[in-house]
Amino acid sequence: MENIKEYKQEYFLTAAECNPEQEMPLSLVMTKIIEMATLHANAWGVGYANMIENNQGWVLSRVTVEMKRYPKVNEPYTFTTWIEDYNRHFSQRNMEIQDLNGEVIGYVRTIWMVINFATRESVDISQLSYIRENISDHECPIAPQGRLRPVVDGKSCDYTFKYMDCDVNRHVNTVKYLDLLLNQFSMEKFDNEFVQRLEIAFLKETLFGTTAQINLDDTDPMDCKLSIDVDGTSHVRSRITFSRRE
Repeated sequence: MENIKEYKQEYFLTAAECNPEQEMPLSLVMTKIIEMATLHANAWGVGYANMIENNQGWVLSRVTVEMKRYPKVNEPYTFTTWIEDYNRHFSQRNMEIQDLNGEVIGYVRTIWMVINFATRESVDISQLSYIRENISDHECPIAPQGRLRPVVDGKSCDYTFKYMDCDVNRHVNTVKYLDLLLNQFSMEKFDNEFVQRLEIAFLKETLFGTTAQINLDDTDPMDCKLSIDVDGTSHVRSRITFSRRE
């Protein structure tokens, strides 16, 4: 086990990874968030390969992202991750994103929990001493996620989750949820605006073949509330704040 309080990884944004605005899509940011958490856990010897021996695994519960801008095509960028705090139920993992010049262009706050895949119940992580020994005082200046409420009024459409929406745990992939939410907006909106802050909470797993209702309240088009509900129960809730492009 390596005692690495902070884990850093350099990347390069290729054209194949870009969105129509020739920049890093938010879904790729989410992918890298999961990847960085996995790499750091692997460095501590508590990654998927180790945890699954006890039929346990880390599950992402909440994500908050704030971006000044997104990396552009052919631009190198760096992710750094560390643990801020933890309790019996949750681990608070933060990240920062830097550009080629070392300027911080984004911050991330995440909440993780460990579940038992047989019982689908959370596992007490207070006994994981490696977390306590490796908490970092690295600052993350963005506000924690606020309370995300149900979307009562607004636009609504149905979506049935398919094979390619599911992951290794045989439930809907985190990134697929985000893609589905972002697809509720037009290309013109993303041409003129970018996601400055994302708050998303994963409340309940969704399985293959489930039909969900995607709800959008864009009364304030710069501060939108969304949810993915199944039979009136929210599986995902989100708040997306936009800023105008320069």
